Amino acid sequence: MKPNKEEALKEAIKVLDFIIKDDLAKDEKDQIVRESIDNFNEHVNPGWLVYRKSVSTNAAFVEWEDSMESFKDLYGNEFIDCLGGFGIYTCGHRNPDIIKYVHAQLDRYALHSQELVDPLRGYLAKIMALCTPGDLQYAFFANCGSEAVEMSLKLARLASGKKFYISTVNAFHGKSLGAVSMTGKSTYRKPYLPMIQSVQHVEYGNADAAEAAIKNLIAVGETVAAMIVEPIQGEAGIIVPPEGYLKRLREICNKYDVVLIFDEIQTGMGRTGTLWACEAEGVTPDILVFGKAFGGGVMPITGIIARPHLWTDDIKNNPWILGSPTFGGNPLACTAAIAALKYTLENDIPGQIKVKGEYLIGKVRELQKRHPILVDVRGRGFLIGLEYPTAEMGWAVSKGLFKRGVMTGGTLNSSKTNRIEPPGIISYETMDKIVAKLDETLTEVEEEFHVTRECVAACSGTRPLRT
Repeated sequence: MKPNKEEALKEAIKVLDFIIKDDLAKDEKDQIVRESIDNFNEHVNPGWLVYRKSVSTNAAFVEWEDSMESFKDLYGNEFIDCLGGFGIYTCGHRNPDIIKYVHAQLDRYALHSQELVDPLRGYLAKIMALCTPGDLQYAFFANCGSEAVEMSLKLARLASGKKFYISTVNAFHGKSLGAVSMTGKSTYRKPYLPMIQSVQHVEYGNADAAEAAIKNLIAVGETVAAMIVEPIQGEAGIIVPPEGYLKRLREICNKYDVVLIFDEIQTGMGRTGTLWACEAEGVTPDILVFGKAFGGGVMPITGIIARPHLWTDDIKNNPWILGSPTFGGNPLACTAAIAALKYTLENDIPGQIKVKGEYLIGKVRELQKRHPILVDVRGRGFLIGLEYPTAEMGWAVSKGLFKRGVMTGGTLNSSKTNRIEPPGIISYETMDKIVAKLDETLTEVEEEFHVTRECVAACSGTRPLRT
């Protein structure tokens, strides 16, 4: 029966007609919902719809439009965004100050020839060198976080000539083969074993453990190329390390001549209250990995920026040895990133997030005093984790918030923890609405699960929390 090009053309025309229409009729909206479910079940992965039920018992909500703080489904139901696309929307959804420049570039040319010099890549690299710490100088742009992590790992080996990597338990660095080798959760690693060899995981937040691992590897004749670490672990459940941890890692890596890589894909671009999370401790890595919000919530673009001593003659003599992504650093994506950096710096988004984050965390901690189900509230800026006694309770809170028009989500390595990761431009009025809806939801879920302080203590194996 295949291929059926006539039917493919007919389907493409139908979908593009949906996109180009200003208003859809009720029967067209119903059709899109029905066909979206069929398409995911038959052509994408039915597991996606099952996963969506962790947010809502009805997996048929179809995202259709957005605007700065929120998004809407096909029928106009509006949801406050407290998930932020896992950190994409720091500058808001479809920020007009970013989109106007992308539109202008699209009217000029969209992608590059691959052969001529594309100026926007150079301009973006220069801007990154100007706004990152220390002597970080040379940038390489990619399309997704995993790809950027791969580039950082390859660069560390190319520049050092060494082999071993140190990562941390419960780290999340992506799901491509090299990136998932650094990831610190067995769920994502086991299906691909054996994977990249010469990787050792140590306890996060324990600098002494990192030094012991490096020292022991060298003692038995191994060489250590790099240590990769998140300044705050995102998918592990928003884990903030002890103060001084990053400084100590910098000292250790200097001592043993190990490349220090900071994965700031989620923490960068102001998410934690400084433009880069490592700035909070005044530490410069050898390689900084960035992504997510880097494209302004408009275009996908990620990358790395490295100190000049890592850009060795091997890399200069063969510019493609590190990587050659066809769409990496394309003009549309670079335009979006330049516009996002302009907007972020011009409006002091990191400063806004620092103050707003303290406000929101403070409000939620007030709720914690009255709600035993809320075991912990932690984070920095707008990277906030809410931990519950069990994963089931966390999912129930997500569903309750979604029912009340607030989108949140879990963390990939800690199913008991939900993240609060709203756009940086969110208003205080909207934050107050979120807190009120969270208060209602916590009360509802506590009643559903018959939660008491004694119950929480039994779930966690600790004494009851004090009132």
